[in-house]
Amino acid sequence: MSRDPMGIALAALNSIASSPVIDKLGLRETIEKTLYQGTKTGFKALGATSRQFKNVTNLVTPARPNAPVSTTSKNLFDLNLSEEQQLMQDSIQRFAKDLIRPAALDADKNAEVPQDILTQATELGLSYFAVPEELGGAGTERSPVTSMVVAEELAYGDMGIAVATLAPIGVANALTHWGTASQQSKYLPSFLDESPLLASIAVAESEPLFDANQLKTTAKSVGNGFILHGEKSLVPLAESCELFLIAANLENKGPRIFIVESSTEGLTVSADPSMGLKAAQLGKVNLNNVKIESDCLLGEADFDYQAFINFSRLAWCSLALGTAKAILDYTITYCNEREAFGEPISHRQSVAFMVANIGIELDSMKVLTQRAVARAEKGLDFTQEAYLAHVLCGDKAMEIGTNGVQLLGGHGFTKEHPVERWYRDMRSIAICEGGLHL
Repeated sequence: MSRDPMGIALAALNSIASSPVIDKLGLRETIEKTLYQGTKTGFKALGATSRQFKNVTNLVTPARPNAPVSTTSKNLFDLNLSEEQQLMQDSIQRFAKDLIRPAALDADKNAEVPQDILTQATELGLSYFAVPEELGGAGTERSPVTSMVVAEELAYGDMGIAVATLAPIGVANALTHWGTASQQSKYLPSFLDESPLLASIAVAESEPLFDANQLKTTAKSVGNGFILHGEKSLVPLAESCELFLIAANLENKGPRIFIVESSTEGLTVSADPSMGLKAAQLGKVNLNNVKIESDCLLGEADFDYQAFINFSRLAWCSLALGTAKAILDYTITYCNEREAFGEPISHRQSVAFMVANIGIELDSMKVLTQRAVARAEKGLDFTQEAYLAHVLCGDKAMEIGTNGVQLLGGHGFTKEHPVERWYRDMRSIAICEGGLHL
């Protein structure tokens, strides 16, 4: 990501927000509000400039953001974030700690994200990164690394709220990456509205040992369109969505992705309450001979279904990293402050070893995920790396969640502490397919 006026402005806001002087002056709330809203305001100005001078209403060819310029060898991956990525990480981290974390308990209890959090998330302007400049956004570069950082930091606040926030952005990412010119022109501008388009990706099905490459949902070519039949589960924001990207097995051609509006006849949605991710409002989408036009097939001949699934898996890995880091930080503090027999329980070797193991497993998860995401950013095949990262993150996420509860003892079983919620959320990493897209 190249340095630009927006990056300079973000740097200045971050510098001001981190200064202890604003606390003495009683200006923190005002400054942080400016910080949260500044990103979107800047993007709106960029978008307005693009619309004013380019006057683009319908694309002739699909708009594809450029890949970031790399300074490392094509076969190597760099673990260091660019200055702009670091600034974004700082901003999202502050948003997650100050706003998402305090709202997470009620979001889980009420099974929905508080409206003020949704409003503040919109003010961050994350959707603008997913939409190309040609359509009013600020997406000049497609960076899976940046998307990973955003997902990780949001999940540090709360995974359920992160899923609800990122689900529509994932659809915008997919449309930008693979959508045709007409598909992009029709749907992408709606993600920049004051009330952004709510959308989600539906891949998972209620099948034992579900395999994203062996779909039961079918699509049949009929005349100038398709007929879809089947049922999808674990779909974020299902009952609120206006648009779905639905994975179905197209006869004689294998799995593909179809763009289906929620108002389409034959499509019904229902709640599907789950153990975790309650704030994400997971639900089912039933397709009873749903008829759609031929231009509802996502992408053209260059569409890569396996890459689509890989991006989704890496999004879930990124969420696991953020929540695992939250568990690690929380248990370290708790074990240092909780005393038994006249000393902190962290002085007990078994406790110290368990905390250390969480840190070790977190690092292993992060390296595998970073490697896969870095290969994706360089345009290399990342199927094997994404699969390995997802398998490891799914396994270790459950272990870390269990150990977090164990370290808190009886407190780990109560809602007084957030670890029991993180434990429930972490169980989703191994079973969720789709829903998100880096």
